Amino acid sequence: MTAMMKKSMRLSLRANEKIYINGAILKVDRKVSFELLNDATFLLESHVIQADQTTTPLRQLYFVVQTMLIEPQNGEIAKAMFDRMLMSTARIFEDRAILAGLEQIDALVEGGRYFEALKQLRLLFVAEAAIIAAEEQAVVPAPEAAHHQFHSQVA
Repeated sequence: MTAMMKKSMRLSLRANEKIYINGAILKVDRKVSFELLNDATFLLESHVIQADQTTTPLRQLYFVVQTMLIEPQNGEIAKAMFDRMLMSTARIFEDRAILAGLEQIDALVEGGRYFEALKQLRLLFVAEAAIIAAEEQAVVPAPEAAHHQFHSQVA
């Protein structure tokens, strides 16, 4: 979860869990609860993806938005990268739900609402995975079909 807070918020973390607050990374050594008493932008470790997890176009876009949130000092560079990646990602997909989601994500990022943009991107991961799986099945013939195709070409 991440949010720009208007009031205090109570958070609980497990041992060795990290939280990203206003660009700082905090790691706790034991279970802890604390309360943020003023406005802060934060992201829980469970919603952070690592560079090696950026294996799809939407995950790559997520990583850039995540960078804008947790590394505000690199915000301008990340924003420029986001704009380029958004355009190229929109060209890849034909799925209307994903394209509509990308428009919404663009508006959220333009408004500085990075957490909401990340949330929308996570929702699109399922549709993206289904598209990738369908494309992989279309490209790789079933073993029986490949076997049959090979024998009919040899004969």
